[in-house]
Amino acid sequence: MDEKGVVDYANASKTENTRVSYPIYHIDNHEESLQAGHPKKIIFLSADAFGVLPPVAKLSKEQAMYYFLSGYTAKVAGTERGVTEPVATFSACFGEAFLPLHPTVYAKLLGEKIAKHNVDVYLVNTGWTGGSYGIGKRMSIKATRACINAILDGSINDCAFESIPIFNIQVPKALAGVPTEVLNPKNTWENKSLYDATRDELAEMFIENFKKYITADSDFSNAGPKL
Repeated sequence: MDEKGVVDYANASKTENTRVSYPIYHIDNHEESLQAGHPKKIIFLSADAFGVLPPVAKLSKEQAMYYFLSGYTAKVAGTERGVTEPVATFSACFGEAFLPLHPTVYAKLLGEKIAKHNVDVYLVNTGWTGGSYGIGKRMSIKATRACINAILDGSINDCAFESIPIFNIQVPKALAGVPTEVLNPKNTWENKSLYDATRDELAEMFIENFKKYITADSDFSNAGPKL
């Protein structure tokens, strides 16, 4: 910011990922009560640098709890200092540093709310497709928007689904606006055996990370990947 108070948004000396905040009353149609009803859809966003996860998957209640607790994504250049290429990371409930209670408390609460309010939960991958970082390419914004739109308007419920091996998550066989071969990530990889090896590597990372959340009275690890 210069002496006149003008912000230079091209200046990356402090951070490459600039944000701005403002009072909510600056939005003309804001909700004055600052409250909303219970959601009918929940979307988990993940940037999978391994290129293993599909662009969209429908999760069961148990799977929603598992992936929420895992909080898998990738740190990418522009979000954190020193990161020049994607690095896989697990952050409980997608915000581990900000949790005052044990992560399993929030996962159980999520499961209760999903069951009580009959909520549909989806995992959307905005990361890589056709290969891991350095081989594949980022998921197209157009495809991601098509996935989100299908979730919000309910048209995804008209799709036929198939299960992805190892991760056992349900993906649409066809979805308007998304190339069919992209929906099942293995189909986008030229080297299928490399896909299998990379998929198993990521699955092992999930399994290892989740061990710290397994207790005698809380174990829904069966909802996650199985090798």
